[in-house]
Amino acid sequence: MIDASGCPLCAQEGGVPVLRTPLYRVIRAEEADFPAFYRVVWNEHVAEWTDLVPAHRSLLMQTVAKVETVLREALRPTKINLASLGNVVPHLHWHVIARFDWDSHFPQPVWGAPQRVVVPPAVSRLAVPLEVLDARIAAALAEAVSA
Repeated sequence: MIDASGCPLCAQEGGVPVLRTPLYRVIRAEEADFPAFYRVVWNEHVAEWTDLVPAHRSLLMQTVAKVETVLREALRPTKINLASLGNVVPHLHWHVIARFDWDSHFPQPVWGAPQRVVVPPAVSRLAVPLEVLDARIAAALAEAVSA
């Protein structure tokens, strides 16, 4: 186990809570330019995907896939970006980001240079309100767990 002192994902939720299980949590990042930006965070402080036992690796990736599926069905984005970098925060987490051809950075990565100013704000362009999207993700994951 890695030293978790000072880890922001151990000390804080990491965003708007969507669902928490004993092993992982799903949060919505508060990113104005990318309102449909979610993170799947492993609760235990580990740095790498291969730090998990195979069953937990499978669970984590199934969770990432379920979040992606809900975003695709609800929002019909141009693309979904998946990333697990951990260079700045070495705590295992996956980014699941709905991207649109109108977003401020598209086709560049969310961490790249802006390409345009988005007016009206990005959140108002989504097909469903964020609270509805959060509820759909939570319901899909709860359904997957009970299946």
